[in-house]
Amino acid sequence: MNPTKNCSCESISEEEKIARIKEVIEEYKGREGSLIQVLHFAQGIYGFLPLSIQRIISEEMNIPLSRVSGVVTFYSFFSTKPRGKNVIRVCLGTACYVRGGRKILQNLKDKLGIDVGETSEDMKWTLEVMRCIGACGLAPAITINDEVFKQVNPDKIQEILSKYK
Repeated sequence: MNPTKNCSCESISEEEKIARIKEVIEEYKGREGSLIQVLHFAQGIYGFLPLSIQRIISEEMNIPLSRVSGVVTFYSFFSTKPRGKNVIRVCLGTACYVRGGRKILQNLKDKLGIDVGETSEDMKWTLEVMRCIGACGLAPAITINDEVFKQVNPDKIQEILSKYK
């Protein structure tokens, strides 16, 4: 089950969003290791996990807020700040780093006008780094949303970004 697939969450009220999260919590309540699934669902609705939503999850699942917050901040997939429509992740694993990942990152910072961990003012782009995406033989690599781009060089950046405009 993918409860966030085809979600038109922008068109529903805050109360409806919270009700949907509570329904999922009820479905997973008491299952070992279900916190991550609930957090994924909630982030699918909101795009990030604000403290207010973490509190609701904590209370409804009877889990300490510190544990919920600890999971959210430990896993790089989760965000406590709104992300842009397109999330760019630059691989800085060893192979990508050695083959120019740092230059790719700098090029993206310059083109987008944001730093790592930031989102553009127009909410179009978020820039992040990751340690390895498993494309070492085709390094350097980046991802935009769930699409992987391999053998990226600074000359290809503009062409890649234009696909998302």
